[in-house]
Amino acid sequence: MRDMLGLMKQAQVMQEKMQAMQAEMDRLEVEGCAGGGMVRVTLTAKGQLKSIGIDDQLLKADEKEILEDLIVTAHDDARKKAERLMEEKMKDVTAGLALPPGMKLPF
Repeated sequence: MRDMLGLMKQAQVMQEKMQAMQAEMDRLEVEGCAGGGMVRVTLTAKGQLKSIGIDDQLLKADEKEILEDLIVTAHDDARKKAERLMEEKMKDVTAGLALPPGMKLPF
């Protein structure tokens, strides 16, 4: 019974940490770049698009397709950074918790 109470306490502490981390993920931002920094995309750590920055040199009608590809690449770069940040934060939240190998949170 003692173990069950300890486990429930751990679960409650983890839930509080998860809620705090989720709130922090809404505030933290990452920036992805493409084209040598000519296209920049800013996302929250949860992946919400906040802004796009485009260098004036790319604003030419005949380079529309290149610009579109660079925006997609910059977004992908930012998304990967957000995923890494989320993984790092999850390690902090689940530290000391005996989770089975390969189990990822949030579910």
